[in-house]
Amino acid sequence: MTITPGAAAPAMFDTVLVANRGEIAVRVMRTLRELGVRSAAVFTDADADARHVTEADTAVRVGSYLSAADLVRAAWAAGAQAVHPGYGFLAENAAFARACTEAGLVFIGPPADAIELMGDKIRAKETVRAAGVPVVPGSSGSGLSDAELADAARELGMPVLLKPSAGGGGKGMRLVRDAAALPEEIAAARREALGSFGDDTLLVERWIDRPRHIEIQVLADGHGTVMHLGERECSLQRRHQKVIEEAPSVLLDPRTRAAMGEAAVQAARSCGYTGAGTVEFIVPGADPSAYYFMEMNTRLQVEHPVTELVTGLDLVAWQVRVACGQPLDFGQQDVTLTGHAIEARICAETARPGDGRVDFLPSAGTVLDLHDPQGPGVRVDSGLARGTEVGTAYDPMLAKVIAHGPDRATALRRLRAALAGTVVLGVDTNTGFLRRLLAHPAVVSGDLDTGLIDRDAATLLPPRVPAEVYAAAALLRQRALEPGPGPDGWTDPFSVPSGFRLGGEPAWTVHHLRVPGQDPVAVRVRDGLVRIGDGEPFEASLSPATEGPGGGPVRLHTGGTVTAFHHAGEWLGREGDSWRVQAYDPVAAALRGAAAGAGADTLTAPMPGTVTVVKAAKGDEVTAGQSLLVVEAMKMEHVITAPHDGTVTEIDVVAGATVAMDQILAVVTPTARPEEAS
Repeated sequence: MTITPGAAAPAMFDTVLVANRGEIAVRVMRTLRELGVRSAAVFTDADADARHVTEADTAVRVGSYLSAADLVRAAWAAGAQAVHPGYGFLAENAAFARACTEAGLVFIGPPADAIELMGDKIRAKETVRAAGVPVVPGSSGSGLSDAELADAARELGMPVLLKPSAGGGGKGMRLVRDAAALPEEIAAARREALGSFGDDTLLVERWIDRPRHIEIQVLADGHGTVMHLGERECSLQRRHQKVIEEAPSVLLDPRTRAAMGEAAVQAARSCGYTGAGTVEFIVPGADPSAYYFMEMNTRLQVEHPVTELVTGLDLVAWQVRVACGQPLDFGQQDVTLTGHAIEARICAETARPGDGRVDFLPSAGTVLDLHDPQGPGVRVDSGLARGTEVGTAYDPMLAKVIAHGPDRATALRRLRAALAGTVVLGVDTNTGFLRRLLAHPAVVSGDLDTGLIDRDAATLLPPRVPAEVYAAAALLRQRALEPGPGPDGWTDPFSVPSGFRLGGEPAWTVHHLRVPGQDPVAVRVRDGLVRIGDGEPFEASLSPATEGPGGGPVRLHTGGTVTAFHHAGEWLGREGDSWRVQAYDPVAAALRGAAAGAGADTLTAPMPGTVTVVKAAKGDEVTAGQSLLVVEAMKMEHVITAPHDGTVTEIDVVAGATVAMDQILAVVTPTARPEEAS
């Protein structure tokens, strides 16, 4: 579409197909409603009742979110004139953009040639370098073999970063500090890249220690206008994936901001970009003026809300208007950043201490209870609803909580309070972890880098499950044992689990409980008292009196202290944290362990997922730390290693097998020490 002087503005679309799912689909539909445009959703069988389906004006079933043919047919069936790809899936797939164009549909994004160029990180670096944009030193040329990649890495000097050429989002990225680990890390990076992007081409870059990740939002129309909308600081990451983003960055002064913004504009011009896009830079914290181009994301970013809140612009609306052929009606001089905004990504994952580190493992389950936070300056972008099934087939991000304030300190306080008011029960999330991260002294002061979480994650984990969690769980189970009144309103006192004994001290009712990842605990209850393990008894009771096992708010009274929980099924939650407190049968557990030979020798699945690689067989001699299996969930790999030197005496899975959390995978019998053998 083009605009000629004196001509009427291009007409807005009537219907747009949103070729995505989850929170981004819901967010795009919100803007479409505001524009007066009908939204069409797509869904697979597993997502038939998902929130993005119920919020759309119409919905079409597809076999896969990754099938361009299915999505094009869905757009035709819905009567759509355009397709918004969101992010992830086919958002940066040039073939999909071309398929839309060939089918007479408008792709709400940049031209396919721009996607193709910037999607190849090797070509992208060469293109922007020619445009005068500084780039990170690294390998050049595509199609390097494993040996050539390893040689390039050694030539650059360790440490290096392995990166997929075909995609971003942290998937397939590997930081390698030891040259001896290159062969295994290259193989793992190729597997992840192939699984995530369908292309296992890798490049290698010099690693900059204690770097900051700063990106520039660009916006371009089809009439030659390209501008930037300021920066976002995205340095708080785990597994090279962002979890906290903010705008603006405390690192940049106005001069550096303008220079980086102009570099981003030149990068966008170099590939003929239109629509909303992001140019990412790696910045040495000690010298912000020495910034380097990393890559360009040719789509809307997950963290776009922080830019929207500080600029007052709706980026999705401008994506749609630009796709209609409308020009940008403001200039660079009109872009101002007001206040500060910070975003937290709520992900389906659990943090568990590992060998000197913290592993962030995908989780799954059914959302039993859900409450979004409220408050001044708070925004929630979510694809969740009660009853949502969270599986391991898709990215673990469930929702985003964003806070805006007149300054950074206010935005931080508002976001911490919003996370404390966020309730998701039925699936483990990182909400409580993020709340503690935002109170970290370095985060509060703005002294950030991409390695902060890896270094300090262990200090952000609660040392143990709070005693009041076990007390509340035991009292809820005790209440569930109490009989209701009979037809005449009378309750048989001998059926009440009070522990009453004729002429003796009341007996304790024992509840054996276990939180996954923790040791089991025996909690004793009787007549208003609770005793946890070998601790001293203390007074404890619950309110409201009508609360039962079905769920809802509940308050625990312990002496003069009242602790409020949200409750649903086996789950308890408060201030962003949640715990699944399960009944534990010590006799049955002992029998299972004996049958399986369970103990320190037994390797279990740390998360529900799929076994992608099996590197050992029964009878193999292995050494401590040796990789035995790889389990994948939500496009992330977790390597299962030998706990000690020994022999693989059992291995119960094959590549392609689906496994449940804590399922036994293998048993490694330790090698006898000389004194034991004698």
